[in-house]
Amino acid sequence: MASSYYNMMKGGRGEKKDEDAGGAENPFRNLDRSTVLQEARIFNETPVNVRKCSLVLTKILYMLNQGETLSTREATNFFFAITKLFQSSDVPLRRLVFLCIKELCKVAEDVIIVTSSLMKDMTGKEEAYRAAAIRALCMIVDQSMLQSVERYMKQAVVDKSPHVASAALLASLHFCQRGGPSAEVVKRWANEVQEATNSDNPMVQYHALALLYNIRKGDRLAVNKLLAKFTAGRYLKSPLAVCFLVKVVAKTIQEEAGLGQINASNFDFLESCLRHKSEMVVNEAAHALVNLRHASGRELTPAISVLQLFCSSAKPTIRYTAVRTLSQLAMTHPAAVSACNMDLENLITDTNRSIATLAITTLLKTGNEGNVDRLMKQITSFMNDISDEFKVVVVNAVKALCLKFPKKHALMMTYLAGMLREEGGYEFKRALVDTLVSIVEDNAEARETGLTHLCEFIEDCEHTNLAVRILALLGREGPRARQPHKYIRYIYNRVILENAPVRAAAVTAMAKFAAFNEELRANIMVLLKRCMMDQDDEVRDRATYYFYVLDSHQTALYNHYILGALQVSLVSLERALHSYVSAPTEEPFDLRSVPIVTAEEKRPRPDAATATQVRAAAADTPGGGAAATPATASAVDSYVETFKKMPQIAALGPLFKSSAPVQLTEPETEYVVKCIKHTFAHDLVFQFDCTNTMNDQLLENVTVKVEAAADTGFVVDGTIPCAKLECNVPGTTYTRVRLPEDDVAATGALECSLQFTAKDCDPNTGEVDEEGYPEAYSLEPVEITLADHVQRTIVANFAAAWEELGADRESSSTYALNQFKQLQEAADSVVGFFGMQPLDRSDRVPAEKSAHVLLMAGVFRGNVAVLVRCRLAAAGDSGVAMKLEVRSEDPDVNEAIIQAM
Repeated sequence: MASSYYNMMKGGRGEKKDEDAGGAENPFRNLDRSTVLQEARIFNETPVNVRKCSLVLTKILYMLNQGETLSTREATNFFFAITKLFQSSDVPLRRLVFLCIKELCKVAEDVIIVTSSLMKDMTGKEEAYRAAAIRALCMIVDQSMLQSVERYMKQAVVDKSPHVASAALLASLHFCQRGGPSAEVVKRWANEVQEATNSDNPMVQYHALALLYNIRKGDRLAVNKLLAKFTAGRYLKSPLAVCFLVKVVAKTIQEEAGLGQINASNFDFLESCLRHKSEMVVNEAAHALVNLRHASGRELTPAISVLQLFCSSAKPTIRYTAVRTLSQLAMTHPAAVSACNMDLENLITDTNRSIATLAITTLLKTGNEGNVDRLMKQITSFMNDISDEFKVVVVNAVKALCLKFPKKHALMMTYLAGMLREEGGYEFKRALVDTLVSIVEDNAEARETGLTHLCEFIEDCEHTNLAVRILALLGREGPRARQPHKYIRYIYNRVILENAPVRAAAVTAMAKFAAFNEELRANIMVLLKRCMMDQDDEVRDRATYYFYVLDSHQTALYNHYILGALQVSLVSLERALHSYVSAPTEEPFDLRSVPIVTAEEKRPRPDAATATQVRAAAADTPGGGAAATPATASAVDSYVETFKKMPQIAALGPLFKSSAPVQLTEPETEYVVKCIKHTFAHDLVFQFDCTNTMNDQLLENVTVKVEAAADTGFVVDGTIPCAKLECNVPGTTYTRVRLPEDDVAATGALECSLQFTAKDCDPNTGEVDEEGYPEAYSLEPVEITLADHVQRTIVANFAAAWEELGADRESSSTYALNQFKQLQEAADSVVGFFGMQPLDRSDRVPAEKSAHVLLMAGVFRGNVAVLVRCRLAAAGDSGVAMKLEVRSEDPDVNEAIIQAM
């Protein structure tokens, strides 16, 4: 609008000059706010200068839309100056006034004063005023004034002018979404809104249906009646309205499926929309069907057939939306999409590169191991013609394909390495590095090839972050390679040629090679000694630190201070250190008082749907810790901060571990409860997060009664109640349970029930009855398992740590796991049971192996380090045989783990 007004006001000579210059410059590029404030004085002149006032208003709108912020005083002055322009009857000027009022009313004060002028325009005869006045009025009118304009709004909803009716419906929709009294007032207009759905104007019908749904969406029965009416007949002529109805029907199907209620008529409606004359509706229906969580192959078939036809459409937009939907579907139902592969292959040569990119990525998701070579050749033909944004999409698809077919890693990595050498921005290069790192970490056979490609890349890498991350990967994976010495040259080149952050990361990587490989230690120490003269203090400090640790010739120090990571919460460590120095004491600082950071969850195997997104950080700290990324508060940190304010829990000592939430009720029940188990040195604290979904009840003095059988040894030692639970407002109650002293790894199931005082309340007014009555609601039992006593931790060199503990601290036993037929199933179950961190990818069992060794590490309650080695062997029809070997610093912990298994 700003440019149109500028063109309208330009002189002919200036216009000719601009054309000769090849285009006009932006006249508002260098606007100054104070200058515009001064120019606004022209609004006070009489008579109104329409041309100059329009220019000033255009400048104001331009500034606001460019992100300029006005103070309350400035906005108020502007607002009241603008109101003086209501004396002009110029239509374009008045519409600019309405636009400015809508923008300034968010900041200005006393904007209610313009209500009478807006209502006058809303009820006038000028149609151009009426619609715009309604839109501006809905931004100003508050809940107390809505009833005064109710009569006018009801009339506007059914106005003969589609512009006025559409504006009134949208304003009503805004009122309805505010909730409270405003929503209640709009509900009284249901008859008028119902009448508006019969309009012949597509936009009015669309807005009327949207408003009618928002009025009724809180009542499931009313929504079902609405759908029954509009899906059964041909009431809706507007394609936009039908698209909205398709979305509502799809949402309803999802909700009903969760409750176990299936309405076949809703599916029939979606399928009937696949035959609609509007391509917009057909696409929306197909998109809805393929995104249904509970849809079966039979229900997806008609939608896929329609999308397959769309792939050969002459319209690029239709082809694009079809391929995009198929690409999304291929992530969950690749076999169903494979029927469209021939049509997708025809789109690889499409002139629209966006369509071609989506087609090739979809084929990569649905391809089989036999056609991977052909697909990779087709990708190469058009990669140079697409933007980096679409290149990233292709790279992610290649990543998924490589994880799906690990035996094809050589071909894939060669292709990815070729792209690394080509031109591209940071995001594109980062996606390539992410993919290569994922392949190296998920496929042991790809380690050597992947590290070699990445080493060649950092020889000419212009991005510091990527170089640092690759060096960190080399430090983790390189020492375990068959020929680790060949990577030292690439790493030391970074010390000579790169900037300080890269040099520091290279020093850390070399130190890890020296700590892990004895034959390389002497030579690397010579290199580290040279680095001790580096001009950057961080590089010098790292080199000095690593040199003297390596010079100690103690394997335990290597493991703890070079290979090992600082596996505590950095936020909690900072807080604990600050507290320690704030109150000087003769006691040394105890690192065990800081919660351990939960190790990375077990990554999916290569045959899983997606690869892990959680990776190690970019650079290691001098202690071998995680990368130098900003410390962020984890869930454990938030729990620690909360417990500090609760004396009953703070007295239990440092928090050892917090579990993931466990649902104790179904999500659709009237009371929803989930439990988080917090483990301390001698106690457990159950955190029960409760939600009351009943809008006619207020719950007070809410607790969870936990009952432990006498033979388990658990003792319930108090509760912290939740004062009240309002409808859909979460609340929390805590229960403390003392662990048995004679059972190191006590396990069992504790019965639970929700106890509260219920008070009836009016859902409309919120009025609560004074009289209440006690109630109890049964919950699922809370299971206490061995994993609740163990925290995951990572050990970089398992063999060295195992030998360090010694054979005299070992306990072992053998077991028959008859319930498992595959080694992988047994390994997954054992990892879940122990709650420890699998090491060296030992949680993934090669398909052809009949025996496997699973390595795990953890910290037992009381900060006792534990290492576990499980030897698994297939025993034919007898299942899986397992020999369990446990080493720790405490023989009682060894025995407890053996007995628990």
